Amino acid sequence: MAAASCLAQKGLQVDVYEKNTGPGGRAQWFEASGFTFDMGPSWYWMPDVFERYFGLFGKTPQDYYTLERLDPSYQVIYSKDEHYHIPAQLEKLYALFDAIEPGSSKQLNAFLKEAEYKYQIGMNELVYKPGKSLIEFADLRVLKSLFRLDLLSPMSKHVRSYFTNPKLIELLEFPVLFLGAKPSKTPALYSLMNYADIKLGTWYPEGGMKNIGEAMHTLALEQGVRFHFNTPVTKLVPDQKLNTIEVISSLKQEVYDAVIGAGDYHHIEQHLLDPTYRSYSEEYWNKRVLAPSSLIFYIGLNKKVAKLLHHNLFFDEDFNVHATEIYDVPAWPEKPLFYVCCPSKTDASVAPAGHENLFILIPLAPDMEDTEERREHLFAIVWKRLETFAKESLSQHIVYKRSYAHQDFINDYNSFKGNAYGLANTLSQTAILKPSIQSSKIKNLCYAGQLTVPGPGVPPALISGQLAAQEILNRLK
Repeated sequence: MAAASCLAQKGLQVDVYEKNTGPGGRAQWFEASGFTFDMGPSWYWMPDVFERYFGLFGKTPQDYYTLERLDPSYQVIYSKDEHYHIPAQLEKLYALFDAIEPGSSKQLNAFLKEAEYKYQIGMNELVYKPGKSLIEFADLRVLKSLFRLDLLSPMSKHVRSYFTNPKLIELLEFPVLFLGAKPSKTPALYSLMNYADIKLGTWYPEGGMKNIGEAMHTLALEQGVRFHFNTPVTKLVPDQKLNTIEVISSLKQEVYDAVIGAGDYHHIEQHLLDPTYRSYSEEYWNKRVLAPSSLIFYIGLNKKVAKLLHHNLFFDEDFNVHATEIYDVPAWPEKPLFYVCCPSKTDASVAPAGHENLFILIPLAPDMEDTEERREHLFAIVWKRLETFAKESLSQHIVYKRSYAHQDFINDYNSFKGNAYGLANTLSQTAILKPSIQSSKIKNLCYAGQLTVPGPGVPPALISGQLAAQEILNRLK
């Protein structure tokens, strides 16, 4: 939708073909038993990226939805009796750090100054580049910054150079989990995520994350974009002589001057294009390091849970063991860490009165055998720990339950190996080392989304669409 709106704004006629029933991509939602469940993204970070995008059209996010900054931002649970609310106010966070590790507030201040520098350079200078050539990074300011950006140093080493307390280390390493790799494999550049977390804050769009997709859909319609829902594309047929691409869908066949593949990159390449037009082989794709998949449970309770906040991170088991089961020796975890979102703490509209809306996410290795028995086994494990933390029995209060994992990601989004977040943001898969935004075989075919630049997440998706649109505009000139 970001790509479509940018192209339509320039006067092009744009059609969006969507496999699913409504807008939003992986940010789908559904209603059941009086609850409204966001199915995918649940964190609203980097509000400046949204402001910049809507600003392209003379708009602001607030023209479409109401934002509320969460305070506390979230809580981290280390055991049933040890948990910390992470305050939105920086001075309160400094006090919390000093209480856990005396004197660490000074270290946090220094850490955040570096993180802010990386955010300003990374978000303003690097991620808005299409990642097609090293020449893009030849800007003198960027070159001078490369050493300070810590591209060659791992996040784990960087955090430990400031802090020694394991709880603070886990707290500062957690945001990189959204990037799909262990902190030891993620460049320290991504401490910029800590700046996004702590300084820019955690926000919530009233009505749910679905309102972002609906806002972008409305904006696209205002630009003249045409949408075709429930319309999967089954084939792309380039005509190199005419510089056109025929799009064959379940609805119709249409010839276009250019195409942006914003669905799963691997699916488009390997299933919609004939072999002669593919930029990458199946062997190439199988060598990519994928971010995790997820096992998600959508739960409706007919009671409130006092001890939960909007966002809750359960770090009550060994992170390293779970990380090994995701990244090193793929297996269904025995004692997983997990995340609980409870949006009904903030938004009464997502659950009936006196009820609670829960979204429980367990990171898993991609490409795993996905069975109902395995799902239920993990549910029993995390639910028991949730009840232990809540200090009350909750099972008898479940009035709605649905699970979602690998096979659902494949069925709904054609997700490569059932991944949830795209490619891991390792050094060897950063910028020009990601699958290219531009097809090497078809000059009027570009890609957008989590398997190309700049990477996984809602803000990067907005940026990716803008980059792909600009590439197409350059070609159509």
